[in-house]
Amino acid sequence: MDWLTIVWICCYIPVVIGLSAFGFHRWVMVFLFWKNWKNPPRAKEKLEKLPRITVQLPIFNELHVVRRLVDGVAKLDYPRELLQIQILDDSTDETTAISAEEAENLKAMGFEVELIHRLDRTGFKAGALEHGMKTASGEFIFILDADFVPPPGMLHEMIHYFADEKIALVQSRWGHLNRDYSLLTKIQAIFLDGHLVVEQVARSRAGRFFNFNGTGGIWRKQAIIDAGGWEHDTLTEDLDLSYRAQMKGWKFIFLNDLVTPAELPVDMNGFKSQQHRWTKGSIQCCRKLMGPIWRSDLPLVIKLEASVHLCSNFAYLLLLFLCILLWPGLDRGLNELMGGTRFYFLDLPVLFLTSISVGSFYLSSQMGAHPKNWVSKIIYIPGALALGIGMAINNTRAVVEALLKKESPFIRTPKYGIEAGKPKEWKKKAKYKSLKSFGLTLEFLLASYFTGLLIYGIVKSQWMNLPFWALFAFGFWYVVLGSLPQLIPGRTVDSPDNPAA
Repeated sequence: MDWLTIVWICCYIPVVIGLSAFGFHRWVMVFLFWKNWKNPPRAKEKLEKLPRITVQLPIFNELHVVRRLVDGVAKLDYPRELLQIQILDDSTDETTAISAEEAENLKAMGFEVELIHRLDRTGFKAGALEHGMKTASGEFIFILDADFVPPPGMLHEMIHYFADEKIALVQSRWGHLNRDYSLLTKIQAIFLDGHLVVEQVARSRAGRFFNFNGTGGIWRKQAIIDAGGWEHDTLTEDLDLSYRAQMKGWKFIFLNDLVTPAELPVDMNGFKSQQHRWTKGSIQCCRKLMGPIWRSDLPLVIKLEASVHLCSNFAYLLLLFLCILLWPGLDRGLNELMGGTRFYFLDLPVLFLTSISVGSFYLSSQMGAHPKNWVSKIIYIPGALALGIGMAINNTRAVVEALLKKESPFIRTPKYGIEAGKPKEWKKKAKYKSLKSFGLTLEFLLASYFTGLLIYGIVKSQWMNLPFWALFAFGFWYVVLGSLPQLIPGRTVDSPDNPAA
């Protein structure tokens, strides 16, 4: 065995161990999910008197969806005299005029409406929410992003959980308005459901920390204040506030059966921009919160789960290392080193802890989200696995930027008000362009490399490796082809060169 192969193996083994550790955690999530699946939370008692609720609608350049949002809020089945609606509009385009028009329409229907338009976007979404808190008259705060459509009766279904004065947040589950719009949205839905169904149910019902998803939830105003308010030193202000509140002793409720549907990004660049923001923000929260968590007197099991949760996106860094380390000579070196024991002591355990655990994770999410028709959804699970692989470069860049404390603006994900239609209809409708993806050259190189490995595997009859190499090749090619610049009419709004961003 030559020295280069030895060095390669010495790098490969720690990466595989790290990925296997994250895979083991997925098994823990699946176990906790099914263990607690039949124990949904229930309000212990009903509030004797309905409280006042402030509905906060943070908006920035949402030309295509703001009317749909306001229409959904107007249909909320809750006494109007107990609702205050705040339209927190930071827009720099025609959305401002639409927001003003919709505010007047709501007032004409008898709603109390406050339209706040900030010229200075300090703090981005967190800054807008914090600004609105100054004049929020509700005891509770219901937050909705612009691309969500609230079910009419959801406030009644959520508010009575607050009869328990220790409850700070009641979170509904995200749904997907345009799940069946295209192959990308179908795969995204499964990709996101892993967190929105399995992790949230597992953590919440097992008494672990879990996070507010940024929208579709009701906060107790006093809990926000007690936790220190909205802070904007990370890109995921929802995760940050969630952990600070829970460390103060506040409790959260997650309602898996109450679904608030939203629009998924319909272009790859928009999805990559969203994933970059979430990944970077989570690592920023990791740097910010890990110390306070371990210095607290929380139970060890909560500290451990919180740590894995906050560190989970480091898996993308390990995944990228794995992509670089996979090469044909590695097989020969491992065979020389381990001989006939390799399958039992390396290949089989790693397969169980990585690929099978991830597959079971997504399978469980579809069984939980669609108990009556989950079979029709699971054919897209391989696509979700491939998409996760294809995100390796995009999300690794986010991890590295967070570690290096590189600041970046809050880049919104363009939404087009699309719920059904032809897959390319959004190009005609779009006014905004998503942030163009970075790392496209590296993604192309890895896509080409794994295509080469596929050909090599066929020639050398390495049939055991072919399914994995095919998954890697498909994932990177899918991301590369989807990331090619789209010819969208109109000007670019969300780009680093635009002061509005």
